[in-house]
Amino acid sequence: MNFSNIYDLSIIYQQSWLTGDVPVDWRLANVTPVYKKGRKEDPGNYRPVSLTSILGKLMEQIILSAITWHVEDNQGIKPSQHGFRKRRSCLTNLISFYDQVTCLVDEGKAVDVVYLDFSKAFDTVSHSILLEKLAAHGLDGCTLRWVKNWLMAGPKEWW
Repeated sequence: MNFSNIYDLSIIYQQSWLTGDVPVDWRLANVTPVYKKGRKEDPGNYRPVSLTSILGKLMEQIILSAITWHVEDNQGIKPSQHGFRKRRSCLTNLISFYDQVTCLVDEGKAVDVVYLDFSKAFDTVSHSILLEKLAAHGLDGCTLRWVKNWLMAGPKEWW
């Protein structure tokens, strides 16, 4: 392994973070159809999958780790949040919910339940509101600028 290449890459990542510049190559995505189910001749039985740059994916993970650390360290996420957190899942949410409902029923209290499906919610999140929320939680300017440029530019797809 050539450690000078790793050092060079760390300089590129640091410059990208400091300036907020996101290289166009990191946003290129090769969209490939992946078969789901049903007749293979039916185009509706395929879903598009974006194959993106490893360098861009790695930078996304670095930024995500920084944001996650910052938000969790500053109690920006409530303990009841299960989605998008390490060692938390739909199952841990269900167990927590079941425990709370069981306690209420044992106390003789009425329980009403409403289920909502937010499976596509992130696709509709306003980027400007998301950035405002991150800024309100004290996320540093360099990370905010990088995330803004990453989100606003969006992936550039090619077939």
